Amino acid sequence: MREFHASVLIPVKNGGALLGAVLDAVSAQSVPWSFEILVVDSGSTDGSVELVRSRGIRCEIIAPDAFGHGRTRNYLAALSSGRFLVYITQDARPANRNWLRHLVEACDAEPDVAGSFGPHAAHPGARHVTSRELEEHFAGFGSEQSVVRLEDRDRFDRDIGYRQWLHFFSNNNSCLRRSVWERIPFPDVAFAEDQTWALAIVKAGYGKAYAPQALVYHSHDFGVWETLQRNFDEARSFQRDFGYAMQRGLLRAWASAGMLARRDASWLRQAGMRGWEWFANCAYMAAIEWARTSGQFFGARHQRLPDWLVRVLSRDQILQRGRHF
Repeated sequence: MREFHASVLIPVKNGGALLGAVLDAVSAQSVPWSFEILVVDSGSTDGSVELVRSRGIRCEIIAPDAFGHGRTRNYLAALSSGRFLVYITQDARPANRNWLRHLVEACDAEPDVAGSFGPHAAHPGARHVTSRELEEHFAGFGSEQSVVRLEDRDRFDRDIGYRQWLHFFSNNNSCLRRSVWERIPFPDVAFAEDQTWALAIVKAGYGKAYAPQALVYHSHDFGVWETLQRNFDEARSFQRDFGYAMQRGLLRAWASAGMLARRDASWLRQAGMRGWEWFANCAYMAAIEWARTSGQFFGARHQRLPDWLVRVLSRDQILQRGRHF
């Protein structure tokens, strides 16, 4: 097997029209070393496999029920030969031709760095609130390339915010050092395999890098019900795998929704919305924020819910059963 400096690894299922743009952007990367692109498809019915192969990119196929967020990414890594394992999703489009170089160089910045991640910007045409949320979130990691490590264990144990900041990681735009992945592969978990892995590597003493110039366009404007479902899955994962609740009470959750709705209204006014347009968008975003915090509340208490209700609230379980609604 030919050895590459980096392997770009993409899990795909029904990638749609955006998949071609993602593959073209990856193929056009300007780097001083060799890289490969590998795709694993888990049951596309929209022609994604043919689209990938028409570009001369290797595409392996697995059964839909064989997919797992960590399991499939480990399989992709095992198929590859790069010293650095770069993960994006089928809807994360590199913003420029230097994305790959910046992401890999950040991962290789210091010998003990296990992985790096880059920021996401909203796709053109996304909701204004979606764009602002992404801007605010990634601004918290700074504007310069950086490496963080677990240096204050007492604070790590008592400060949930600090712990979340340390283990934040996103396989929508990430790079792993292969030698570390061989020692600490992704866990076979239902959700948040990236942050669970990051928690393991910082606990093991490795550094985690942030590459602010390695930008991808990746965003979703989910509707009310899907927002509730996705936040249910995230909160369930955080409770099960990290040991903390994203919302501690229903009234507090809805109070948080109110605060977020007011924030959204301010952002929409700053964007120049007025009158009926502003009111309608504020009302819709209030429903989105209610769904977000309600999903977090119920997800943190998934063990107390009947199985039938979990199956309804968990979008991840619905997708695993092959049902799309």
